[in-house]
Amino acid sequence: MTFLKSSPIQKKLGEKIREKRLEIGMTQEELADKTGLHRTYISGLESGTRNPALKNLNKLSKALKISIDSLMKFK
Repeated sequence: MTFLKSSPIQKKLGEKIREKRLEIGMTQEELADKTGLHRTYISGLESGTRNPALKNLNKLSKALKISIDSLMKFK
């Protein structure tokens, strides 16, 4: 099995996606359904092992009711 190495920005983005998803009480499955993305892709984003395309960031931001700009602001 190959493990993908994540960059710090991927980790931070994944943490932000998870934080916002949990904040609104949504499961990964529900987020996947709302975005048309696969649940394992959502899981990969949240773990920082997937690097999303801009179109997928747009889908995620709409489903999470947050702007892409806010989604990309990290602590």
